[in-house]
Amino acid sequence: MAVIKIMPCLDMKEGRVVKGIHFVDLKEAGDPVENAAFYEKEGADELAMLDIAATVENRKTRLEWVKNVSSVINIPLTVGGGISTLEDIELVLKAGADKVSMNSAAVKNPDLVSQASKIFGKDKITIAIDAKRNKKMSSGFELVVSGGTQPAGRDAIAWAKQCQELGAGVVLPTSMDGDGTQEGYDLEFTRAISDAVDLPVVASGGAGKLEHFYEGVVQGGAKILLAASVFHYRILKIKEVKEYLFGKGLKVNPVRKSSTF
Repeated sequence: MAVIKIMPCLDMKEGRVVKGIHFVDLKEAGDPVENAAFYEKEGADELAMLDIAATVENRKTRLEWVKNVSSVINIPLTVGGGISTLEDIELVLKAGADKVSMNSAAVKNPDLVSQASKIFGKDKITIAIDAKRNKKMSSGFELVVSGGTQPAGRDAIAWAKQCQELGAGVVLPTSMDGDGTQEGYDLEFTRAISDAVDLPVVASGGAGKLEHFYEGVVQGGAKILLAASVFHYRILKIKEVKEYLFGKGLKVNPVRKSSTF
């Protein structure tokens, strides 16, 4: 049985953590360095930091944010937003990231994924796949790029399969329909992705209560559970989530040595 990992996500804008609903209506959610240190202490297995405005503003990821956050944690850090070249990847990794996440740039230039995988190793390359429902697509899910602002006119599940072939190491699908709602992961979308690839899949978008995390694994097929709102606003603690999953028979990493699992 695979160990299920918990991954808080820092969506970044103007140096602060923000959180929205359906990728809009962003609200302040704290300081990134303070949140990062807090989440590691709480038992997070990994951390994601996404510069959500980088692509829309046509700029690169703020490397100082990466350096500041990576300096206070020891858990793996995945950084995304505005990464569009091999040089970008190298700079972000040197700044302290353990993995990079690409979305729009990978769609625009799929060869970037295969080159990055060969140079840096597939374990360093996460492909984020944002999608929304569209009956015109064969899977029912359309790929969306540029921070959720531009429909790509492509099937999201077919793109996930291609990403695996190109050499991606992890797939991070986010449903725009569920993002920030706290009504649960989009299980249909997550399962469609996990059924299509043999890679670790990160469930993302919509976690609001303990049951949602369990559903993300059992019904969605995810190995990594990403959440933002419930952790940022202290609705749930990471320890609570892990204890719940453990009680349901899933394997998780202990929060600390004194934990019962």
